[in-house]
Amino acid sequence: MVQLNRSELTAVVNRLRRAQGQLGGVLAMIDDGRECEDVVTQLAAVSKAIDRAAFTIIAQSLRQCVIDGQETGEVDTKRLEKIFLSMA
Repeated sequence: MVQLNRSELTAVVNRLRRAQGQLGGVLAMIDDGRECEDVVTQLAAVSKAIDRAAFTIIAQSLRQCVIDGQETGEVDTKRLEKIFLSMA
């Protein structure tokens, strides 16, 4: 289970809410027949916001794997690899 501290959690939730709003804006732009370049620019912004939220969660997961490994004396490399590659 991923356990983000309060400030990290707030930042992730805010970023995802912003992305949700941007995605709604993209849908409205498509409905309004806006220029392709404008739509793609906004889609890129949505993608970046989601990626940043995901990377924050992944970084915390990796950190937790290492901490857990220090307690047991063994790092679960398969788990680390799976977490890291989830965004590839």
